[in-house]
Amino acid sequence: MASIPTAGGSIDSADLGRTLVHEHVFVLGEEHRLNYHHDWRESEMSRRAVSELTDLKSRGIDTILDPTVLGLGRYIPRIQDIARRIELNIVVATGLYTFNDIPMQFHYRGPGLLFDEPEPLTRLFVSDLTEGIADTGVRAAFLKCAIDEPGLTPGVERAMRAVARAATETGAPITVHTNAAERTGLIAQRVFREEGVDPAKVIIGHAGDTTDLDYLTRLADEGSFLGLDRFGLNGFLSFDDRVGTLIALIERGYLDHIVISHDASCFIDFWDPTAKDTLLPQWNYRHISDDVIPELRRRGVTDGQLETILVHNPRRYFEQS
Repeated sequence: MASIPTAGGSIDSADLGRTLVHEHVFVLGEEHRLNYHHDWRESEMSRRAVSELTDLKSRGIDTILDPTVLGLGRYIPRIQDIARRIELNIVVATGLYTFNDIPMQFHYRGPGLLFDEPEPLTRLFVSDLTEGIADTGVRAAFLKCAIDEPGLTPGVERAMRAVARAATETGAPITVHTNAAERTGLIAQRVFREEGVDPAKVIIGHAGDTTDLDYLTRLADEGSFLGLDRFGLNGFLSFDDRVGTLIALIERGYLDHIVISHDASCFIDFWDPTAKDTLLPQWNYRHISDDVIPELRRRGVTDGQLETILVHNPRRYFEQS
């Protein structure tokens, strides 16, 4: 067992319950919001989040991991307020989300740069994990970075290695956004190995955006969890293909490597919310409970296997030392 900090206080890993490993509450660039999002209604949006997460809890989900970090608009006071009003656990992350460059705040600071100093990113991530985020008292429980279509750019590599070093210093696990079509999960595993990270403490995020079982089993054979974590985002891969890939992995003996989620949010400012709801009507917190689990059961996945995916695998993600 392990103690896991959440936005509402620490819990034992045995109390995680059914866990979705990759859900955002808000993806909201605060600088953009403050300057251009003049119709934002904080109390209304918080009430909406409380309602949607309460509804998720009523569908049998006990915990979400929220990998909203620097670059995605992390604002913990808002999440902390929501957590006080719901019974579902929100586990928050630290790290940096970028596909290319690191933020200008770190461009000139770091080893060998104009202001030569130990990697400031690692120092900040470790502080978030061990001391707390800003003055909220909420500690992060895991780390997040990304490697997408551009590949291992200098900025992406620096962020990834900073995350890896924070992981080895603290023992915290990692989730990494990847691009399955470009097989960037393999690059992430290589970098993490070079930094001494145990692959078994890594979720390869968005691995479920492909039906390429050779790629997926290679990742799992290294020990990592496979994030089949975009159910409902059918613009990347269809519902049938996502379900079929999960079942194929079970049939090949990879049940212990599967974790699931939606990568949904109460609000995301990447696009117009009305257009999102029209184009992707199943991309919401309800889809796994309402559609995916019934279909998996219909196709022979047992309750015991679902318990492994939803309860035991997320718990092992945090408990492995």
